[in-house]
Amino acid sequence: MPKNPTLLILAAGVGSRYGGLKQLDQIGPSGEAIIDYSIYDALEAGFGKVVFVIRRDLEEAFRRRFEPILKDRVPYEFAYQELDSLPEGYTVPEGREKPWGTAHAVWCARNLIDEPFAVINADDFYGKDAYRVLAKALNRKSVDHYMVAYYLKNTLSPHGSVSRGVCRSNSAGYLEDVTEYKKIHLEEDKVMFDKANHKEELDPKNLVSMNFWGFQPTFFGWLDQLLTAFLDKSGHEQKSEYFIPTVVNELIKSGKEGVKVLKSDAQWFGVTYREDKTAVEKNIRAMVDEGYYPHELWQ
Repeated sequence: MPKNPTLLILAAGVGSRYGGLKQLDQIGPSGEAIIDYSIYDALEAGFGKVVFVIRRDLEEAFRRRFEPILKDRVPYEFAYQELDSLPEGYTVPEGREKPWGTAHAVWCARNLIDEPFAVINADDFYGKDAYRVLAKALNRKSVDHYMVAYYLKNTLSPHGSVSRGVCRSNSAGYLEDVTEYKKIHLEEDKVMFDKANHKEELDPKNLVSMNFWGFQPTFFGWLDQLLTAFLDKSGHEQKSEYFIPTVVNELIKSGKEGVKVLKSDAQWFGVTYREDKTAVEKNIRAMVDEGYYPHELWQ
């Protein structure tokens, strides 16, 4: 009998732009964090397990926060993303402090998941409909992987620049390419990004990846191979990072497995910067007032 999909939450980030542990920062009316709403929506949609990817120094805080909530609701486990969490034979270059990136974070959970799974960022709100759409897709008897896409214009912060993976798909809805753009920002009515020594404009209706992915277990086999290749090429560098869209691009180019783009009507928002928190609190409060969530989420 097929297993319900697992929710894999990337929560090991250092929050340098936010200035604190934003994964657990309280934004709901009863002290909930964004991650609480993500788990709540995923369980409603039919996900059957939760795996947190964290740093070991965060373990006590996460266990204290989530064990009372989850122990009687759903199986959960912790995977640990550390600089020295690397394939056998590889070492951390002297002086490196920067994490290895989101693809490495997923790789750190490889021994805990053998069923279809979703990947999310701990500090992003994806919305109920997005979880329903992805859960339905992952429960199909399919070999496809999935990406839930959002419109670029709906994912920007007024408080600073962001990075986004802009997606291109074919007529059958399969992803053909994800291009990572950095330093995307608003200038009056235009969406701009910095390129070399000049700025260029992006279409605000571009579909972008918000790191909400659905993968079959076969993804880990690809990831193991490609992470090793990345470390061979760039593992000696101080700031090199390996991102999920990079792995997905390689997977697509292989022609052996497909990634289907799923569109959702859900509202996305996040807390890249501390100044974003007020808007997120307002959005959550509005959804509670409209009955989408109870006032006390885990009552």
